Parts: sequence; C-alpha cells; structure tokens
Amino acid sequence: MTNSPQHEQIEPNEVPHAGTARLRPPEHRVSRSAVGVWTVRLLLTGAVNTVLLSAVAWGVRVLPFAWIPVWAREHAWVLPVVYGVYALLKVAVVPSWRYRVHRWEASGDVIYTRAGWVSRSWQLVPVNRLQTVDHTQGWLERLFGVATLKVQTASYAGSSTIEGLDAEEARRMSEELAVRAAALQGDAT
Repeated sequence: MTNSPQHEQIEPNEVPHAGTARLRPPEHRVSRSAVGVWTVRLLLTGAVNTVLLSAVAWGVRVLPFAWIPVWAREHAWVLPVVYGVYALLKVAVVPSWRYRVHRWEASGDVIYTRAGWVSRSWQLVPVNRLQTVDHTQGWLERLFGVATLKVQTASYAGSSTIEGLDAEEARRMSEELAVRAAALQGDAT
C-alpha cells in the first residue's frame, strides 16, 4: 500500500497532523436503568399492536367482508401471531443491544454522542453553538430514574439527544451545559 497523503496510516503512538481528527467511541454509557425503560416501552407497544391486529383478524373472520378472499379470512389469525413473535424477539434483543451502542461524552467545548444499533450515527455538537438545553423525564423514565437530555442548535442537524441518562446526571449536565454555552456565546460568530 502506498502512503499517499489521502491514505496515510497513523501508528497508535503517533500524533496525527494538526487538523486531523480520529473518531473514537464516546466515553460514557447511558444508565443501565435505560434498558428497563426501553424494554417496558417495547412491551407496551408490542402488546397494543398485537391486540389491535387480533381485533382486526377477529373482525375479518367474523364480519361478512365479501371482498376479502376466503383463504385470507381463514388465516387472518397468522398476522397477530407473527407480529407477536416479532415483538417478543425485538424486546429480547433491542434494549440490551441499544445499551451496548449508545454512548455520550461532554467535554469543555463539544457534546459527542453515538447512537443506532443497525445504522450508527456519531454527532459532535459544539457547546458554543447551543441554543437550548432540555432535560425531560416522562412517567416511565421517572419510574426507572432516568431522563433525556436534548441539546439544540440553530441547525436541526446540529441537535443531539441523549436518552437514558441517570436523572441526577441529566439535571446536572443540563445546568452545566447551559452555563458553559452562555460563557462561550461571545465566541460564536
């Protein structure tokens, strides 16, 4: 392999050139309690959807819908069963996988997040560009002692959300980021 400027390899102990950034995983994981929130949320959604699909399947089987083929009416029960199995598999896999992937870090001048479990996204939000810092906590999050921190800039693409933070840590971070953003506001041009 040739060492052209575009494909220069950096040795682990070598310092990159000025202006070269190396993407690494953010330092902190979300709270372990977030797994409970995500699990209950998926269970509730799966249960409601399975009940609705069961009602539709029952209605198709019982009510005289002549326009629906006979084979579809006789096998309408398959849809809620298949969806129920899918929902249970999702509940078994998604929360723990999401916990392993979702990370965050707030340094002096940037908020760095990583999210996604199939497609991953990394976001770096400059603190001096922050316009609002929102700390929210729904009923389910309160039950598990976690919260969501949303930081927004003037650009939608510059906004970031960290779900599943420990509630006290989210409160502290929102206050700290608001103070830091206000202090750095004069630098934003």
